[in-house]
Amino acid sequence: FGIHVGPMEVDFASIIDRACRIVDEDSAGIEDALLHHVENPHLIQGEAQFVGEKTLRVSDTTLKAERILIAAGTRPHVPDIPGLSDSGFITSDEALRLREQPRELIILGGGYIAAELGHFYGALGTHVTVVHRRPVLLRHEDADIATAFTEAFSRNHTVITNVTPIAVTRNADEIILTVQDKQTGETREIAGDTLLVATGRVPNTEALNLSSTGVQVNSEGFVQVNEFLETKVKNIYALGDVVGRFLYKHNANHEAQYAYWNMVLGHKVPVDYSAMPHAVFSHPQVAGVGLTEQQCIARKIAYSVGHQRYADTGMGSAMQEEDGFVKLLVERESGKILGCHILGPEAPTLIEEAVVAMQSGKGTVANILHAIHVHPALPEVLSRAASGLHQH
Repeated sequence: FGIHVGPMEVDFASIIDRACRIVDEDSAGIEDALLHHVENPHLIQGEAQFVGEKTLRVSDTTLKAERILIAAGTRPHVPDIPGLSDSGFITSDEALRLREQPRELIILGGGYIAAELGHFYGALGTHVTVVHRRPVLLRHEDADIATAFTEAFSRNHTVITNVTPIAVTRNADEIILTVQDKQTGETREIAGDTLLVATGRVPNTEALNLSSTGVQVNSEGFVQVNEFLETKVKNIYALGDVVGRFLYKHNANHEAQYAYWNMVLGHKVPVDYSAMPHAVFSHPQVAGVGLTEQQCIARKIAYSVGHQRYADTGMGSAMQEEDGFVKLLVERESGKILGCHILGPEAPTLIEEAVVAMQSGKGTVANILHAIHVHPALPEVLSRAASGLHQH
């Protein structure tokens, strides 16, 4: 793994080489299969642009089809900050392909990309400073999760929140980010040798010339589709990040199955997003599915909350896990699981029990309560959250 012990030493180049080799070999294998070993599908490489409703031009090749699927993805968003474009900043595209480990890494942004890459570099010994416009990191999570994560993450890294970036300058090997406090108006300078911009994603739609097709995009540039993934143009579909519903790889896989049913087989099945989970592979880990408590309140849903700390279970106590907890939201009358939010070790694994319970039968909390849970094992924390529901 690139970690040597006795004394402890990090082989950064080895870690990066291993990660790149795994990803690049997988990508090259798919490309090779499409180019040399199959007749259908057929791969044509190059930048594509619509030149008619159902006509594409790729380099010198013109393609026409009755059915078209747009899966063009997204790219890192780069904010308009004076001096940023000339600073030599990096994005998530380059962050795991660096040849030298940063000593002082500044991360602009407070979402899952900032949390994951901040943890990765911080764990290897880089001093990490996360700079965020909002009061908490992971602001789209349930408020209890976002607050607890911000507190835990701040113990290991420097976290500066509620500030606005106003300028970036570079002096030799040093990058300086100037920020202004939103409450006091005071400015401060943050110095580092590397600046990682992690301020969200934008869709790759403007280069496609979609106006020539009639395909519509929203104000953020994401392709607009109906419940069947079909655009305003009959038999032109879109899926994945370019649609902007859930920017996760597992969601793209999920939508691909529906795209096949709807545009190839013609079954017209609406996409089921009712239990779409997500996870943040940082420290602590985070996972969630369904509604947050704030969304339940906004929708005026009568709900109950089950809250269970890892530390109050056998395995959690043995692990001396002080931060971790499960928060379960259940509709009061029906017992239907509205959402589940987890902070702590193995959160991305534990969330799957909630996902399966939400998709099984009537999707009620009984699916968790009636299952026998191994003692002592981490899933007990979810079981106890389900058995300790309190009305709100």
